[in-house]
Amino acid sequence: MSSHLTDSVLYGHLWTTPELHELFDDTGRTRSWLAILVALAHAQADLGLVPADAAEAIERHARVERLDLAEVGAGTRASGHSTLGLIRCLRAVLPEAAREWVYYGATVQDLTDTWFGLTMRAVADIVDRDLARCHAASVELARRHRDTVMCGRTHGQPGLPITFGFKAAVWAAELARHRERLAQLRPRVEIVQLGGALGTMEFWGEQALPLLDRFAAQLDLGAPELPWLTARDRIAEFVMLLALVTGTLAKIGNEIFELQRPEIGEVAEPFTEGTVGSITMPHKRNPELSEHLDTLARIVRSDAGVAVEGLVALHERDGRGWKAEWLVLPEASQLTGAALGFAARLLEGLQVDAARMRANLETHGGSLLSEPLMAALAKRIGKHSAHEVIYAAAMAARADGTDLADRLLADGLLDATEIAEASDPGRALGAATAFVDRVVGP
Repeated sequence: MSSHLTDSVLYGHLWTTPELHELFDDTGRTRSWLAILVALAHAQADLGLVPADAAEAIERHARVERLDLAEVGAGTRASGHSTLGLIRCLRAVLPEAAREWVYYGATVQDLTDTWFGLTMRAVADIVDRDLARCHAASVELARRHRDTVMCGRTHGQPGLPITFGFKAAVWAAELARHRERLAQLRPRVEIVQLGGALGTMEFWGEQALPLLDRFAAQLDLGAPELPWLTARDRIAEFVMLLALVTGTLAKIGNEIFELQRPEIGEVAEPFTEGTVGSITMPHKRNPELSEHLDTLARIVRSDAGVAVEGLVALHERDGRGWKAEWLVLPEASQLTGAALGFAARLLEGLQVDAARMRANLETHGGSLLSEPLMAALAKRIGKHSAHEVIYAAAMAARADGTDLADRLLADGLLDATEIAEASDPGRALGAATAFVDRVVGP
């Protein structure tokens, strides 16, 4: 029985992916924790802090399959301690000679924060892979529709002509920047934690700093400059990055959500046969993919807010923010993975109606080309004066339902050649196609 949607047999596919769920469920988390304890034992054995045969025994027996997780949970509740239930159950399956050497001198955050380092590395691999997929799909849309003219919109209203390739290039560039951000933050977050009681590593004496480096090497993670028990900026930065990623995906989803409304009808989501939009209205085909991207992003942004709260930590250990991270980091990671999967499907299968884009553009007549018409008139009377004249003509055309270009011609403000040149949407694109080329490359 599950109470969180990421664990739901019915709805889990909307909130996580199998590989991410496996990373964060009880079995996956415990498997990682045991691997950390094995790495610690070997690092300590290398420095003579733990007998080598004890480290070998810990490696042989520290397997999640050997433990009863229900018993571990019962021990956790009985002790009121985050890891003591696990350690007691692990000691019970270890040979007697190794029982005193497991978890030797370490504390809860040495285990759980190192797990954060391992999981952020795994999540970063997944996020980068799926960001690359979304980026490639956006680049392909930009390249394919480099010259597909459509109505650009500002404040939800018609503006100037652009191309759909220009719109997709904006998406591609933003996704590429997220990959850059991810690469830049990884060395900061993919690190171990080993500090002992207060972060001074007092228990291990003169071997403290060598042990920190050996422990990091065992896990192929970085060694921090000092333990980070109450320095939670790394977790906050990582979850904030996930919020940025899902925010971009939500923006793309919202754009597609809007453009596929039948009143606009310029794009459409890929459709899977048998998908039902409504149990009461059989004709419905709902924008499930684009809509859900916004839903997922809202929750990740909330998780990021909780992670940022963790920066305000007290003294040398503060469980309030740190334990909240146990919830928000796994949740934000899984929601982001789900969002990237949906976004990739959406972008790779997006249907673009170039004819409808052109028809919508032409519906607005000359009014959509008020800026190039103003620029033509500005050569005669100056830009600001031309704006006033074109504004008055545009408002009058809107009021009586006439075409702006026809009115300007009738009033003798511009001649037919000037109006023809300024009224060609293909000549009003500015550097739109050049910008596409800068994003997609040759």
